[in-house]
Amino acid sequence: MSITPNLRDYRFWLLAAALLSLLLVFFHPQTSAPASLYRLTFIVDITRSMNTEDYQLERQPVGRLQFVKQALRQELLKLPCGSEVGLGLFTERRSTLLFEPIEVCSGFAEIDAALAALDWRMAWAADSRIASGLLSTLEMLKDQDQTLVFFSDGQEAPPPNPRYKPDLSALKDKVAGIIIGVGGDQLSPIPKFDAKGQRQGFYKPEDVPHRSSFGESDLNPEKIQGYNARNAPFGSEAASGDEHLSRLHESYLRQLAAESGLQYRRLTDADSLDQALQQAEFAKPGQHLVDTSWRYAGLALLLLAAVYFR
Repeated sequence: MSITPNLRDYRFWLLAAALLSLLLVFFHPQTSAPASLYRLTFIVDITRSMNTEDYQLERQPVGRLQFVKQALRQELLKLPCGSEVGLGLFTERRSTLLFEPIEVCSGFAEIDAALAALDWRMAWAADSRIASGLLSTLEMLKDQDQTLVFFSDGQEAPPPNPRYKPDLSALKDKVAGIIIGVGGDQLSPIPKFDAKGQRQGFYKPEDVPHRSSFGESDLNPEKIQGYNARNAPFGSEAASGDEHLSRLHESYLRQLAAESGLQYRRLTDADSLDQALQQAEFAKPGQHLVDTSWRYAGLALLLLAAVYFR
């Protein structure tokens, strides 16, 4: 027994139109719209001081690196589709890229996984020469159409010797971007881990260098206890200090930003990062695709509802 549709019944045509609208949804219809797009390269300091726990997530203390990762993962959700994000890391004296900028929506899973995997154990050396690392980053990106976002707490280890500070003037204003200061104002202990990543308390004064012992001292020899030009240019007495503790070295980062032509902002929460990155200076006009499937799904729902009304 066959059922012949009644072509004179308006409900048949309503159901047919609803079916057609639902079929269109499965083709993921899209339209383009003008938007401000971003091409950002995140360089994240993964040196050991970035493990200092002076942030909070859900009322629990977390390390600086963990907080940066969380803030960046939230920022991915706020960037408009069509924007691109690259990721790299800094340790010792240089930065390295993990991947070039890729589109945030189609590549979200890959970018998010890479951010989640960032870890201090990826470092290839224990030193933290931030000025040198920033110099290497600027050299790497100077011919690229990318906005640099450099995350660091500004703590160099060993402490910098002004006599050997890298010269950033040749690269000033060659790269657009911003330095994001990470950390709190108060000195906090730096967690210590063994080779397997197991926590072993905190660093003690005898665990870290409290002054640079490279080259010549920047002090007047008359002020150095036990000074000997050949055998003890930094003196014979052991240096003491608070380099086993950590805080945000904001004035130093501001100085580096000024010398390199970058902006400076401080990371306090996810909103502060959003305000720092999504500014007109970093945006470029473009087109991004907007999913219009909801329009056809809504039309199908209205047509189905109309079946029950005369």
